[in-house]
Amino acid sequence: MNTYNYSAKDKNGYTLNGALEANSESEVAEALHKKELIVISVEQAKDKTAKAHFRGKGKKVKLDDLVIFTRQLATMIDSGIPLVHALIILSEQVENPEFKEVVVAVRQDIEAGMSFCDALSKYPKVFSELFINMTRAGESSGMLDDILERLATYLEKSAALTRKIRSSLVYPAVVVSMAVIITTVLLLKVVPTFKGIFDVLGGQLPVPTRILIFISDLLRKYFLFTVLLLGGAIFLFKRYITTDKGRYKFDQIKLKVPILGVLFRKLAVAKFSRTFSTLVKSGVSALTALDIVSKTSGNKVVEEAVLNCSKAVRDGEPIAQPLLKSGVFPPMVCRMISVGEQTGQLEKMLTKIADFYDEQVDSATSGLTSMIEPLVIAFLGIVVGGIVIALFLPIFKISQLIAQ
Repeated sequence: MNTYNYSAKDKNGYTLNGALEANSESEVAEALHKKELIVISVEQAKDKTAKAHFRGKGKKVKLDDLVIFTRQLATMIDSGIPLVHALIILSEQVENPEFKEVVVAVRQDIEAGMSFCDALSKYPKVFSELFINMTRAGESSGMLDDILERLATYLEKSAALTRKIRSSLVYPAVVVSMAVIITTVLLLKVVPTFKGIFDVLGGQLPVPTRILIFISDLLRKYFLFTVLLLGGAIFLFKRYITTDKGRYKFDQIKLKVPILGVLFRKLAVAKFSRTFSTLVKSGVSALTALDIVSKTSGNKVVEEAVLNCSKAVRDGEPIAQPLLKSGVFPPMVCRMISVGEQTGQLEKMLTKIADFYDEQVDSATSGLTSMIEPLVIAFLGIVVGGIVIALFLPIFKISQLIAQ
């Protein structure tokens, strides 16, 4: 079979461009006529074009692009625009070239008779299991516009939460980076200059100055080795945390780190509650929802706790009990989930938990930023100030001797 690019018009006058696999051009034309389309042109696709439709399978798309796509698609479907036509319009508006290819390919698959969720499932790096399962629930219930609206709201809140965490860490990261760069320049360039002056003057140097000169000599002598060692350590660390055991250990440490550990735990609870609530509200069964939530948690410790919960629920236990046993979820969260199960208002309780912990994460990040700022400035002052004092101690000593 060959791939053929076609251009056709539908009953409403919309121009459809796509690709179909067939044995001949006449077979493509016949397939289009069956769909009540007016054929404009059919031509065999070149290998390069055929491959282009599937490049998006291995590409990742920014969350912001996905949020805009989902919100616009929900609005168009709610306005009565057919799914295929909505995808045509969106494919023309998408700026990201990789994502544009994916949207075009999804639309072509739908035109070929595939369901929307099955077409999305061909691109797992673009559309998560959460996205695919929610669209599946929307298609089966005939509430695709409603489900996409909820999905867009969920993605917007997730993106906002991620931005808050990143923005709170940008300032300390920049200041620490500047401190490292300034310290390295001082040790490699400034200290050797002062060392030459001290050698000419002679005499016994103060202990802090001798230590500083020793560190400077050591760094200059083994600078390349130090850079390679640090690079190797970072590379090995990244390799280690890509393994299941390494990732679990790293995520476990993250939850136990003083100050930051509390923030990571609150973030995990907020994400769990929001995702679980969105899935249950969209008609996805609790067991399927738990399996999806575990894979989208972003933390191996939380993932294991949710998977154990899923197994326990299959055996007939209520959701709250295994979550409480895990030690990951706070007792208050587990009690609220238990009340939600007993009253049949699980999704409502999960939404309240998510809203509460979103606020908690917000206040925690604000508090963390205000607390880190003076600590980072103090660190920078101690490091750079310590080097400057160590360099000027001999000069102060000489000044005192001259004054005597």
